Amino acid sequence: MARDNVLPHEARSTLLHLDKQHGERRQWVWTELGEAPLAQALEHLAVLAETTRHGLAGTAEELAATYCHQGWRADDAVIRALSRVEKPADVEAVSIAIRSVYLPWAEAGARHLQKVVEGVSYPGGIVDASTPVPGQAGECVFFVDGLRFDAARRLANMLESNGFEVTEWPTWAALPSVTATGKAAVSPVKDKIRGEDDSADFEPCVAATGQSLKGGYHLKKLLADDGWTILERADTGDGQGNAWCECGNIDHDGHDRGWKLAKHLDGLLEEIRERIAALLTVGWTRIRVVTDHGWLLVPGGLPKIDLPSALTATRWGRCAALKPGAATDARLYPWFWNPHQQFALADGISCFRKGEEYAHGGLSLQECLTLELTITQGAGASSAVTMTFTDVVWKGLRCTVAVDGHAAGLSLDVRTQPGNASSSVVVSTKPLKKNGTASVVVENEDLEGRAATLVLLDAQGGLVAQAATVIGGGDA
Repeated sequence: MARDNVLPHEARSTLLHLDKQHGERRQWVWTELGEAPLAQALEHLAVLAETTRHGLAGTAEELAATYCHQGWRADDAVIRALSRVEKPADVEAVSIAIRSVYLPWAEAGARHLQKVVEGVSYPGGIVDASTPVPGQAGECVFFVDGLRFDAARRLANMLESNGFEVTEWPTWAALPSVTATGKAAVSPVKDKIRGEDDSADFEPCVAATGQSLKGGYHLKKLLADDGWTILERADTGDGQGNAWCECGNIDHDGHDRGWKLAKHLDGLLEEIRERIAALLTVGWTRIRVVTDHGWLLVPGGLPKIDLPSALTATRWGRCAALKPGAATDARLYPWFWNPHQQFALADGISCFRKGEEYAHGGLSLQECLTLELTITQGAGASSAVTMTFTDVVWKGLRCTVAVDGHAAGLSLDVRTQPGNASSSVVVSTKPLKKNGTASVVVENEDLEGRAATLVLLDAQGGLVAQAATVIGGGDA
């Protein structure tokens, strides 16, 4: 954006305008601002200023259409701007700019959506337990906790740049927008789940037995009993039947790091991209990425709203279950899993807890309008179909392989988790020679006899092919 340490006029005007809105007039030294990383942040603040000029209004459908077209760019700009700054003074300047224009824009949009929903009904509705959710042959349902709309768009771009075909489908999260409610709602076995009348933690249960889904065991058991393969950790399966996979806990990092999630989001998405590529490599025909909810993120904290703890059975950042007979002015909404049970949601983008920079559970476009992705092999994607290991020979801790296929630009690695570059166990990866061979050496002799995976990588580090092996030789 900046050249010769001088900011373009638009960027200077943007930050000055944002700063005036905050009610202060700071004397910026523009030549200093022209130096990275603050100049890079200003580029995204300019996008934020332009996007938030347009309010979010209309029916729920119109709100969704506007948000899908351009509104999500404001959320994306906030994350990108925060990811660029390190020094406390730079973080403060960017945070002031964000709070000046983004916070009131998001607040107005959330209040309008809440008003619209109060007049009719929430588009996410309540569970329809009468309709099973069949899986297509060769489909892997890929769950990501907290894949907000803008993060899903970023992931889609990463996958498309690797040659995969990506289809996007906007969808409304279940209310309240928390993992306990939303994860089960996007599972292929939601027709076998119900909500009890006395569930204060928004956790549904197995319809047939009443066993809580808390902890995940019974959800996975429902899936397995219904014929779904559970792919744990680095397991990729064989591409046959249907599978359920979980990867990339964005929500965990958000609660732990607050606004600093912005600095780690790309790394989390890269891990997800690698996992998806590995699954397509072994033969899954399509990966359907689903999520439970989005989130709100504002540096410096969301506005605080009071809800006395004496009234609540459970109180989270943006939602609360009320005690029987409790009276409150807070808006009440029906639970997705049991419309007879209602819960309170915080107005606008406010929070029942003080100082929360990252929160979800409420009703806003950022929390509730998510993006389902379907990924398939594209014409330009690297594919395992044309790449096979024809020979694997271990001599001690040295592994030599031969590959049948077009080997130009590929390299060999040995990993304990095929989609995780940090799990490499070799001294260094090695490029394949023109004849399709390469040798690598495992650096830790204590790993001899351990199961591992041979992986072929393209020039961008994308996983092209893989094969099970045992370090030092033997049966995989």
